[in-house]
Amino acid sequence: MVPLYTYNLVAKEYGVVTELYAYVSFLIIILTYGMETGFFRFSETEKDTSKLYSTTLISLFSTSTLFILLVSLFYHNIADVIGYSGHSEYILWFGIVIGLDAFVSIPFAKLRQQNKALKFAVIKFSNIIVNIGLNLFFIVLSPYLIEQNPDSWVTAFTDGEISVRYIFISNLISSGVTVLLLLPEILNVKFAFDSKLLKRILIYSLPLLLAGLAGMVNETLDRILLKYFLPSSVDVMHEIGIYGANYKIAILMTLFIQMFRYAAEPFFFAQAKESNSKNIYSEVMKYFTIFGLFIFLFVMLYLDIFKAFIGESYHEGLKIVPIVLMANLFLGIIYNLSIWYKLTNKTKYGALIALIGAVITIVLNIVLIPHIGYMGSAWATFICYFSMMIISYTLGQKYFKVKYDIKSMLIYTVIALAIYFGFENMSLGNNILKYSVSTLFLLVFISFAFLKEKKNFIKIKNI
Repeated sequence: MVPLYTYNLVAKEYGVVTELYAYVSFLIIILTYGMETGFFRFSETEKDTSKLYSTTLISLFSTSTLFILLVSLFYHNIADVIGYSGHSEYILWFGIVIGLDAFVSIPFAKLRQQNKALKFAVIKFSNIIVNIGLNLFFIVLSPYLIEQNPDSWVTAFTDGEISVRYIFISNLISSGVTVLLLLPEILNVKFAFDSKLLKRILIYSLPLLLAGLAGMVNETLDRILLKYFLPSSVDVMHEIGIYGANYKIAILMTLFIQMFRYAAEPFFFAQAKESNSKNIYSEVMKYFTIFGLFIFLFVMLYLDIFKAFIGESYHEGLKIVPIVLMANLFLGIIYNLSIWYKLTNKTKYGALIALIGAVITIVLNIVLIPHIGYMGSAWATFICYFSMMIISYTLGQKYFKVKYDIKSMLIYTVIALAIYFGFENMSLGNNILKYSVSTLFLLVFISFAFLKEKKNFIKIKNI
């Protein structure tokens, strides 16, 4: 939706979207409190998975309902605190969205655990289609129809103004549709609640809550801190909008990591029983890194095309894109590495690593933002994830040693960076030449990876 938003909203208005969704990210982590991973972990050890599912479902339903009730009572006060007194309805809408999205995380986790990828994808895509359809209706179709006919039927639903409120309303409706689509998974279960089981899950999962919160500090707190630490001489919401929009150009890397997380977590737990599980984890890490570097190159070598993803008035922030892309690759590697503390039940270390990252994020943002603006946030993200990656790898080798192919991953990284910097320092006069060189460089990386991994590809094909 970013192209639609950035071509129709000025940066200051998009800054509102960026900021409020940053708050949402934190609250989703709190309301799910590590139960997804807890569900995956205990589904491998509990005989009665139906009771496990029912217990986690009831737990999340209770906390999500309580949250929605509290927001409904105090949304005016919350709006006053964060500076949205004139639009307190935003807080109410988001409260409902967060509660619904947190609740359905367990039905979605069940689908993942049962390898029902098609059903999972259909429901997720339905949410996306409804959201996109409503955004197009409110932001594109309705203003056009009202301009043509002020008495158009659409006036029953909208005033035709292009406003961020319709973005939030679209999200609210699509979240409601998701709950309806998941009703068979929610209701088709023998309801039973085991408080002792829940206590065991919470003991395992609560450190993951801390890790998740600290991780979200690393992912989204910069949008909030920008509001308070940017110099008063700049238009703060404009700068937040520029930063948020350009951050989205890294969407290919983000989508790849999200896809990987959905599939990898249940896969890693299932593979733990196999004698060669550590070799599998090593291979997965290597191929993840190769593909992540390919995405980095693909976006950066064709940045002139990808920048059309956002409105031209936002292009001043393109300089953060390579930094954010590489930072997100580090984040994906961290997800790979996290299997060591999840399998050894040392989730407290996951929390510790994430807390260290959070401290780095907060300190660097506070120090850098007043001097270099949103570039400070970008570099803080990069340094944070790099540090967390190194710490997680070091501790993992102590408690759950996996012989990752570090040498190969470093070689691929050096080659990818050499290609990127080499391309950046070339003076290519026209687009045809530029895209030809981009394609050639990308093919060089692909060819090198294929030749180096050819034997492994043959082995995989013959399995």
